[in-house]
Amino acid sequence: MSDSNTTNFTNLSTFILLGIPGLEAAHVWISIPFFTMYVIAILGNFTILFIVKTEPSLLGPMYYFLCMLAISDLSVPTSIVPKMLCIFWFNSRDIDFNACLTQMYFTLNLPVTQSGIFVAMAFDHYVAICDPLRHSTILTNPVVAKVCLAIVLREAMLVLPFPLLARRWPYCRTNIIPELFCSHISLVKVACADTRVSSYYGLFVLFCVMGLDVIFICVSYIQILRAIFRLPTKDARLKTFGTCGSHLCAILGFYIPGLFSSLMYRFRQNLAVHFHVLIANMCILLPPMLNPIIYGVRTRQIRDRLLRVFTHKGT
Repeated sequence: MSDSNTTNFTNLSTFILLGIPGLEAAHVWISIPFFTMYVIAILGNFTILFIVKTEPSLLGPMYYFLCMLAISDLSVPTSIVPKMLCIFWFNSRDIDFNACLTQMYFTLNLPVTQSGIFVAMAFDHYVAICDPLRHSTILTNPVVAKVCLAIVLREAMLVLPFPLLARRWPYCRTNIIPELFCSHISLVKVACADTRVSSYYGLFVLFCVMGLDVIFICVSYIQILRAIFRLPTKDARLKTFGTCGSHLCAILGFYIPGLFSSLMYRFRQNLAVHFHVLIANMCILLPPMLNPIIYGVRTRQIRDRLLRVFTHKGT
């Protein structure tokens, strides 16, 4: 690229987020569903944390993992939605370079962390159904604490290289990002360096790490289904399988939008830019909003505790 066509942004301090290109006039109206999803995610996940903390009967591996999932669901929307709303409402498009890297870190953090949590939940269900007499001796509090620590350390080791690599890249094409937040792919597109290492590493994380998580979850549920079909009565089979319902719904609510988003990136040249930006953001915000709803509705202990809270307040 010639000097006449290049602006040197190597030492840039800010990026400019355009929002949703082509739909700037509708930003205020588009902000309504985004704001609603954010509020539901915040209230729902804080409610899950409050109920688990205040209800003595909700002390077990599943609820510890559920609290970890709720914390993850709080961190990601909080890292990107406030800036989205500033773009929608106040046309505040500038974002500091370090804040941009922070957004990228949290958006990459979500799939890795939640995939690990779902694996831990799958193992909990496997032990509870296939070896119930040893559940309390296998998944003791120290073991659960070590599993949670392993999930956090795995996430840090896998995701931290992305912002570290992005910090070293020179940015000489432009500092304008036609999206609502800083994603890994958006920084790759505006960098004027060889980004193949980061791209290959991203494929490694996707296929070798999260792919193994999916395999482990599938194997766990194959064993769970074999144990369920060996139960003597239909009612027993349905009741036992119902204990996995929340987990399965949350897994589908996580992996299906992720798969859809990946396919959309693959075929993005055939999509309008505004459609791509809208769907990409919806895929990030849907799981944090849906998870507390799924567990609040389908988990009887949480649902009963929530009803008691509102009944007591009404009385």
